[in-house]
Amino acid sequence: MESVKDTRRALVRIGYDGRVHKTFRGHQARERFINEKRVLDYLAEKGCGHVPRVVSAHDDELRLVTTSCGQRVEHIPEERVRELFGELERVYRVRHEDPYARNITYSPQLGCFCLIDFEFATILDPAAPAGPMLDLPTPDGPRGD
Repeated sequence: MESVKDTRRALVRIGYDGRVHKTFRGHQARERFINEKRVLDYLAEKGCGHVPRVVSAHDDELRLVTTSCGQRVEHIPEERVRELFGELERVYRVRHEDPYARNITYSPQLGCFCLIDFEFATILDPAAPAGPMLDLPTPDGPRGD
């Protein structure tokens, strides 16, 4: 497997089959694992097609296996970043909580931008069960800490 991210919070690898293997570690790893799976399952249920789909979850390893959403975009106008995360909140009732270009990919298979890294996301739908309490990242904090 190829490593694409190796930080204090996560190890992300791409398998030979193209699936993404994300192992959570560090501060609140279990809570972030639970939350990302919960949010991705919610978005799948709501029919959101531009986010990863959970293929499997390994609770004992704090590892999610998801579909790939293409490659991270190198350059994207800030206005487009706001539009993408705004649509997620407006249409699907999910606030990403880390709404930066580093969490946007482009999928040639889907022909659209996709959003990734939902470990800090909040489901705004009052009918959805509450998620774990998380310490949110600071907007000007180091990336991937």
